[in-house]
Amino acid sequence: MRALWILALAAGLCHAAESTAPLHPATYVHAGWAQTTGGQGGKIIRVTTLAAEGPGSLKAALDTPGPRIVVFEVGGVIDMAGKSWKLREGKLTLAGQTAPDPGITLVKGELEVFAKDVVIQHISIRPGAYGRPKRSGNDHDGLSTSDGAANVIVDHCTFSWATDENLSAGGHRFEGATPDDWRAHTSHALTFSHNLIYEGLGESVHVKGEHSKGSLIHDNATQTLLLGNVYASNRERNALFKGGVWAAMVNNLIYNPGARAVHYNLIAHEWVGKPYQTGKITLAGNVYRAGPGTVLGLPLFTLGGVGDVQLFEQDNLAVDRNGLPLPVTGRYTTGPAQIVPVREAYLPRGLSWLPPRELERLLPLYVGSRPWARDPLDFKQLSDIAEDRGQLIDDETQNNPDGLPRRKPTQRAFVEADWNLADMSPKAGWASLFTQVAR
Repeated sequence: MRALWILALAAGLCHAAESTAPLHPATYVHAGWAQTTGGQGGKIIRVTTLAAEGPGSLKAALDTPGPRIVVFEVGGVIDMAGKSWKLREGKLTLAGQTAPDPGITLVKGELEVFAKDVVIQHISIRPGAYGRPKRSGNDHDGLSTSDGAANVIVDHCTFSWATDENLSAGGHRFEGATPDDWRAHTSHALTFSHNLIYEGLGESVHVKGEHSKGSLIHDNATQTLLLGNVYASNRERNALFKGGVWAAMVNNLIYNPGARAVHYNLIAHEWVGKPYQTGKITLAGNVYRAGPGTVLGLPLFTLGGVGDVQLFEQDNLAVDRNGLPLPVTGRYTTGPAQIVPVREAYLPRGLSWLPPRELERLLPLYVGSRPWARDPLDFKQLSDIAEDRGQLIDDETQNNPDGLPRRKPTQRAFVEADWNLADMSPKAGWASLFTQVAR
């Protein structure tokens, strides 16, 4: 079976090379609005320890100013001990693909990006409840962007077991005098691509109670592209676009949402004294498949609140557990907001999409951290998606008695000559990573 899987991945690489579509088994081929080269041309910083802080740590590398490419000479788990790491120094490439197996997993914490020109690839973040009482606070996103973050690419990463959102974009939504100022000060020009985003924890430590959430794209975030991701078994926010957001979802697979799949909501009491802004959302080439935890009849896209949204919708597939059609659009409040259909997509220049019926074949081979050496937790999740075994969970120990991962630490020197420093691809080609596993 392992050999067949590797052959399928190799076929996927060939497909990606021949197709004009924007999906790839190991990297991104379309940066969306996030036109950045990250830390290209900067110093190489080697992570040599799994300690949370100190010399040679990932935290020290993130805090270093100036253009930099962060590579790994260790593999294993980094325990963040309940902390939020705030990335404020931009011009960064974080190349998780350079780590020895089993790669890099962050647990018990979150990463917040406040910087510009950032590329993050091939890491896993699993915050977890880690035994804390329900509603006790100190909830964590997996990764989020915040005030002024721009030109940020998060590609081929895994996010699971967050106690707030797994992967989000935010910031102060009303900073400045005009709506243009608001958009400039919150997150903008973001690409979240080829990520595996699953099992946000429901009744866990969040003080509000149930909080199993996929992605929140906060009010007035602009030029946000969600491309080729898999959302699985998050009760809501797969994704949620709030008031005034301009964003596109292209070629994503959404499986087993609970009460909401994709939704848009401008909430009146959060916009008191502010002129409502019309959202712009493009949904193209996505697949939504209901699962065991999904409300019967749930549409792909639902609208709530008081603000209108311009919606471009094309080539999406929405089905129930038996493959029968579900509605593409619907409502979930009695507010005055309206869906305004538009003929012109809000998309980055030159972006195309695959037919949705190809996604359930391709995306399980493509998404998540290090698909050439698939983490066993991710492998199980992808199997559950394929077999319609998804569950909405409250704790990482449900159906996983070991809880947060424990991996034997590994070491391997980073050999600069083996990598193209311009984009941190292997000089032997991405396919070489897959064939190494097959040998």
